[in-house]
Amino acid sequence: MPSSSDSLTVGFIMYPGLTQLDLFGPADVLNRMPGTEIKFLWKNLDPVIVDRGMRILPNTTFGQCQKLDIICVPGGPGQIALMDDDETLNFLRRIAPGCKLVTSVCTGSLVLGAAGLLKGYRATSHWSSIDQLSLFGAIPVEERVVIDRNRITGAGVTSGIDFALRVVENLMDKTTAQQIQLQMEYDPEPPYRCGTPKTAPPEILDSVRARLHMFLSSRRSASERAAERLNSKKSG
Repeated sequence: MPSSSDSLTVGFIMYPGLTQLDLFGPADVLNRMPGTEIKFLWKNLDPVIVDRGMRILPNTTFGQCQKLDIICVPGGPGQIALMDDDETLNFLRRIAPGCKLVTSVCTGSLVLGAAGLLKGYRATSHWSSIDQLSLFGAIPVEERVVIDRNRITGAGVTSGIDFALRVVENLMDKTTAQQIQLQMEYDPEPPYRCGTPKTAPPEILDSVRARLHMFLSSRRSASERAAERLNSKKSG
């Protein structure tokens, strides 16, 4: 367990079309750890437009980043294009072996899978796409946060805060995680028990699945292509 004087460098992959809460929720938590430096990583330092239109500035390029303690890939609709992005996947392959923790939120786990970093690991993702993890040799687990050795993955969007608190506990201690939770007044009381397929009324679940159908088909196609390329590299 690091002492409070130890520094920790956390890198978040940024990309066009990421879901901003996948990034900002965990970043807010992890930035409260003592001695933490956050790197917002992308190919260049141009503004990145996220899925709700906000422009976010990276502060470090892939080429400038040589070492991290934690790497995290957030999810979002732009993840589909990222599955075909060799520059991003190669960066993840390069940086991950030196990290204490290799992590993701939501469908960011599919990107880790496409980079070959989840084979044989238990992992989670957004409920609508968790089955696609098996394409990359991962073991899908329907839990809000899944820890398997030095891989920590969070489920959909809002689980990013839960995920990050577990990261704090893993790297620091439970007391520090609880202090951060209290600072943030993280005490959710959602107005409806409708946040997962297990609790949502059937008609609500059916309507959401119908609305997402075409998009999810595109995501699965991207995952299948990425898995095929990954397997081709291994066999070659």
